[in-house]
Amino acid sequence: MGSFVNTLSTPLLGTPGWFWLAFLLIILGLLILDLGVLHRDQHEIEMRESLLLYSGYFSVGMAFGGWIWLQLGETRALEFYTGFLVEQSLSMDNVFVMAMILNFFAIPRRYQHRVLFWGILGVIVLRATMIGLGAALVQSFEWVLYLFGAFLLFTGVRMLSAQEEHHPDLAQNRLLQFLRRHIRVTEDMHGGRFLVRQPDRTSGKHLLHATPLLLALVVIELADLVFAVDSVPAVLAISQDPFIVYTSNIFAILGL
Repeated sequence: MGSFVNTLSTPLLGTPGWFWLAFLLIILGLLILDLGVLHRDQHEIEMRESLLLYSGYFSVGMAFGGWIWLQLGETRALEFYTGFLVEQSLSMDNVFVMAMILNFFAIPRRYQHRVLFWGILGVIVLRATMIGLGAALVQSFEWVLYLFGAFLLFTGVRMLSAQEEHHPDLAQNRLLQFLRRHIRVTEDMHGGRFLVRQPDRTSGKHLLHATPLLLALVVIELADLVFAVDSVPAVLAISQDPFIVYTSNIFAILGL
């Protein structure tokens, strides 16, 4: 028991291990509540429910920042809140792109939350990787921080002066074209399933096929990778603490 307590007290990337454990337990609890309770039965999410969900996730993120304030001090809490709000603002474009992707694949509204939920799980892993690499880069080469700061300034100016953007034609997306050429994809939806077995057109054997839900999920993950190239350097310019950067990122993304 003593060794376990000592392990939790040992700093992990500059923050005691039990802080990381507490964060992961909170995220796990939110995901279980979301998919296992609130959306156990797949249904269309109306505007009122969407606003309530967003408000709930936003409140949890703000409360987590308050906990950081009490445990780690004002400076790290302000860094968390700044990163949290910056990521929220940068994610607005992400919301519109995800809506465009779901519309392109004609995903029924009752299944859209399922796609987004599993997309968030991928984002949690992807952001951990990118933030870890970014933090290591800053630690090894401090001058990179100036590049991140300039990138943050550029991002802010671009957001203020942005005009109507031309959205890409998903039908011409190279990844999507590659997937359609190299994997079996069903023409129709099969409920909320990502994979189904059905007769192959050539052999007649029952083989595993991807559904449009899975293609939408893959493209959403790709879109987040592109947006992460914007948002991760921006937040790293605010704080170089991996715990602050990662937690503020994830709490902001959960509200999507």
